[in-house]
Amino acid sequence: MTYSYYKNMQLNNIIFVYQGEVTADLVSSILQMMENKLDGDGEDKKIKKKVFNVMVECLQNVYHHLDTLEVTNTNDDVNDRTALLMIGKEENDYYVITGNHVLNNRVPAIKDRLESVNNCNKAELKALYQSILNEGSLSEKGTAGLGMIDIARKSGQKLGYDFHPVNDKYSFFSLEAKVSRV
Repeated sequence: MTYSYYKNMQLNNIIFVYQGEVTADLVSSILQMMENKLDGDGEDKKIKKKVFNVMVECLQNVYHHLDTLEVTNTNDDVNDRTALLMIGKEENDYYVITGNHVLNNRVPAIKDRLESVNNCNKAELKALYQSILNEGSLSEKGTAGLGMIDIARKSGQKLGYDFHPVNDKYSFFSLEAKVSRV
């Protein structure tokens, strides 16, 4: 069985996977491991910096916005404070995928935010970023809402996303950012 997981990861070009609770210490450890991996692979300094910056933003996004779930049933499909992180490498791209549970009532606002970011060109993303910085307002989670904008700016590509309904209260939100090596 372990071998089939290994082969599946190879076939899908996955170089790192983590599923579990996200803590500040874990984020630091993952970033250090991936920096070492990129160094060991002899990756171009510019690409390494882009991938690293996108990873930082994606992990911070999960860490700061993971909804604490009310687990009322041990047979529930939802685990409190857990998330998914996958990093892969295709021929010309690295991809960073995160997944975590969000309250269903937050889904429309997150979708709107992602669509807004994806509809911006490079100059518009920069202007939106500056506008939010100049406003100086923070969300209830203590963040300025720059994460998705920053991920799109640093990756240079549209963000992929999906919301999979889990139950009447939660959905599983996945976000994919690609960093092109060309």
